Amino acid sequence: MKKYRCTVCEWIYDPAVGDPDGGIAAGTAFEDIPEDWVCPLCGVGKDQFEPVEE
Repeated sequence: MKKYRCTVCEWIYDPAVGDPDGGIAAGTAFEDIPEDWVCPLCGVGKDQFEPVEE
């Protein structure tokens, strides 16, 4: 699964880790995160994230 980077604060969403504090379980693909989820660091929405090229 792809990692995604916040274009505002550079926080990386890693599906292997998820966002436990935000209620997103490890193993959750970015595409499967609810649309109302926000970056845990700066609070912007999913539309402010881009795929990380590895």
